[in-house]
Amino acid sequence: MDLFQLETFLAVAEEKSFSRAAKRLHRTQPAVSQAVRNLEEELGELLLDRSSRDGTLTDAGRLLQEYAQELLNLRNEARQSLVELRQLQKGRLAIAANEYTSLYLLRVLHEFRRVHPMIHIAIQRTLASKVPQQLQEHAAELGTVSFRPEDPQLRSLVVYRDELAFVVPGTHPLAGVPSVSIRQLGAEVFVAHNVPSPYRAKVLQAFARHKTPLHMDVEMPTIESIKKFVAMGNGVALVPGLTVEEEIARGELVRVPVNELNFERRLRIVYRRNATLSHAAQAFLQIVEGLSNSRQGRYLFQLEH
Repeated sequence: MDLFQLETFLAVAEEKSFSRAAKRLHRTQPAVSQAVRNLEEELGELLLDRSSRDGTLTDAGRLLQEYAQELLNLRNEARQSLVELRQLQKGRLAIAANEYTSLYLLRVLHEFRRVHPMIHIAIQRTLASKVPQQLQEHAAELGTVSFRPEDPQLRSLVVYRDELAFVVPGTHPLAGVPSVSIRQLGAEVFVAHNVPSPYRAKVLQAFARHKTPLHMDVEMPTIESIKKFVAMGNGVALVPGLTVEEEIARGELVRVPVNELNFERRLRIVYRRNATLSHAAQAFLQIVEGLSNSRQGRYLFQLEH
C-alpha cells in the first residue's frame, strides 16, 4: 500500500467516477482502475461497490477513506515543513560553547536572529575540552573553541582574533602606566580561572622563564566572577580581551600591556568534517562570513585544513 494508490482511491471516492478521477490525476482510466484493484488485492477487501454506478464505497472503503486522508494530510504537512526548513522559517541549531566563546557568539546571534527569527537556537555550555566530544556524539552541530582541535574528523574555521589581557582595578598603582614588564608582576595577587587551559600553561611557563613568582592566591570558576572581584579591588587578572571590553569602556577595569605576555587567541567554529550541515547551520556560517567581510579587523573567516 503506497501513497499513490491511496491518492488514486481517494480521487475515485471523491469524484465517484473512475474517468473523472483519471482526469483529475492526469492518468489514464485503466491506470486508475488498476491502482484501485491492486490496493484491494493487497488489503484483501473490496473498497468500491462495482454494482453501483456512483462509486459507492463499501464499509472497508469508508474506513480506509478516513485513514487515507490522514496519511495524505501528513504527507502534505511533511512537504510544507521541509519547504519551511529550507526557507529558514523553522529549524533548530545547537552550538556547544564555554563561557568565553559564548561572548563571541552573542554578536553573531544578534545578527542571525535579526535575519532568521524563526530558528530556535540552543547554546549548550560545556568545557572547551569537551566540545569535540559533543560534536562527535551529535549532541551539538557546531562548537566554538579557542584552540585547534586535534581530531581529524573535525573541521575548523578561524573566526575571531583575540589576545590575553592583563587588567587591574582603576585604583591600582599600575592603572596609569603605559605598560609593565612581567618582572613587575611578581608581587601582585592574581585572581585566576581554576579551569586548566593551554593559555594558563603558557602564562605559567612565561613567569617561570622570567624567574618571576606568580601568586594565584584566589581561583574562581567563571570569568565573570573574576572580573567583578578584581573590579572590587581584590588583585589583578589575566583574561581574554574579548571578555573585558565593556568593563574597560565603563572604567571599571584598566588594561595594561605586558610585552612578555603577548599571547594571541584565535576563536574557531568547529563541526564534523563529513557532516551535512542543516540549513540553519549553513545560514549561521553565512552570517559569520558576512561579519568578517563587513567588520574585518578581529573578525575572520579562515578555513583550517
